[in-house]
Amino acid sequence: MDVLDGNTGRCAELSSPSATNFVVSWVLVFGILGSYLPQHYRIIARRSSAGLSPYFILLGSTSSTCAVANILVLPLTRTDLQCCKEISPYACTAALLGIAQVGMQWSNFFLIMLLFLIFFPRASSLSSPSSPSADPTHSPTTTTVTTTKPLPPFRDALIVVSTSLTFIVIVFLSSVTVLARSPSHAQRLADVLGLGATALSAIQYLPQLYTTWRLQSVLSLSIPMMLIQTPGSFVWAASLAARLGWQGWSAWAVYAVTGCLQGVLLGMGIAFEVRDYRRRREEEEERAKVGGGVGDWNGNGNVDGHVNGEIGNEGVDRAEEEEDEQTPLLRRDSPG
Repeated sequence: MDVLDGNTGRCAELSSPSATNFVVSWVLVFGILGSYLPQHYRIIARRSSAGLSPYFILLGSTSSTCAVANILVLPLTRTDLQCCKEISPYACTAALLGIAQVGMQWSNFFLIMLLFLIFFPRASSLSSPSSPSADPTHSPTTTTVTTTKPLPPFRDALIVVSTSLTFIVIVFLSSVTVLARSPSHAQRLADVLGLGATALSAIQYLPQLYTTWRLQSVLSLSIPMMLIQTPGSFVWAASLAARLGWQGWSAWAVYAVTGCLQGVLLGMGIAFEVRDYRRRREEEEERAKVGGGVGDWNGNGNVDGHVNGEIGNEGVDRAEEEEDEQTPLLRRDSPG
């Protein structure tokens, strides 16, 4: 009877969703998608996933798997699904937007994992331009940042993908078994999954921080993605906290932790990009100065052009006036 009363109270609460929270939730759904698109594009455009740590990909995929399993296993989620039979479609949609957000995040990171495998570099060293273009021949002033640091072997990419897929299967089978045979243990399983997601997320960015620092460049890591996701993680966590409360802390704490680590990585990436930009400016200025000096002596500058003009005009007149035995020889030796 208490369970029925609890469900009734929950359904009554969901029947009048906040319009503001509803709009913010939809913005987050499309914002999550939009935040990952720059990373997808960068890997495809560069045709390389160099710069992304295999351990970052592995921890990110397992963390997002735990997060989506956590919110699906939560008894509160099952209650919300049951309430959809009694409340309006609008209220039901608002109640389930949290699941859509977590599912969107998982699917996008899963795509990053696939792109990481498909475009995994096979070379023993990497060379990447500092400019937005990935082609070193894009511009004659493009500066190339080269590192002789060895890349991880392709075997590591295969291990990451196979381990992630195996983990997904294990979590799925475990969740289905608990929900089917011991639904009373669902909250405990959800807490374990939430703790796992939080722990994996807490260390997820450490390998990427190390890799980016070691390479001294972001390479295939997208800064626009980080710019969107860093504040978005805190907004997302607040949205889930407003919907689930402290009872669902395991579902939203992971995104608060993620936001903090993303901020550190973002700051590091921006610092490297600013440094590379300044280096390009300095090299362009030096190249312009050297080009001007060479032009003066090779006929491309004003001074040498003036001298060559005098030689071209006055020299020919002088040669026509002076008729000696050396003149034909000099003319034959002169170009043209």
